[in-house]
Amino acid sequence: MRHAPKTRASLILRLRNRDDLDAWQQFAEIYQPLVFRLARRKGFQDSDAADVAQEVLLRVAGAVERFDPDNAKGSFRGWLFQIARNLMITFLHKDQKRPIAGGPEKLVELVENQTDPNSMESRLFDDEYERQVFAWATGRIRVLFQPASWEAFRRTAIEQEPPGDVAADLEMTVGAVYIARSRVMKRLREEVQLILKDHDQETNHES
Repeated sequence: MRHAPKTRASLILRLRNRDDLDAWQQFAEIYQPLVFRLARRKGFQDSDAADVAQEVLLRVAGAVERFDPDNAKGSFRGWLFQIARNLMITFLHKDQKRPIAGGPEKLVELVENQTDPNSMESRLFDDEYERQVFAWATGRIRVLFQPASWEAFRRTAIEQEPPGDVAADLEMTVGAVYIARSRVMKRLREEVQLILKDHDQETNHES
């Protein structure tokens, strides 16, 4: 996936319903690990990164009704990135005594310098988002395929192993390996497009 898909507006609207457990589960499965990795990359320890990720979910739950999923007003992911960044700054200023890699002053500087949506940090966030979407979608569709078909896809498409070697190991023809990979890839693309749609502008919403 060359370009990261964007969160579809329908999922955002569903988050406004606290009783829509499926929507909140989808949101948590995609975004909680994403925010956790962002905090770890910033130098937070595991426990603190987990706290930040959890707090982001709580903030979104409390503020999602104020988010306007209008293409002219900004992306949900940009809004969430701003929430995560603000929470990290708040966390650092509130608890300077916790051991943080590189020291709290350096970490605050690193976080506060990343305000530009075109910054390296924002691009890294997008890259992590793409990886998380791919991992989440593959987990959703894996149960739909026979083990041999899934292995043919995983080893040729993800691990980049030669189809001939994979075919020999799985006792399949090379043609069957290509067919299996194509079918899984088609279903994977459908799953990504079903859940995540284009919604890629910046936002001025505050957390």
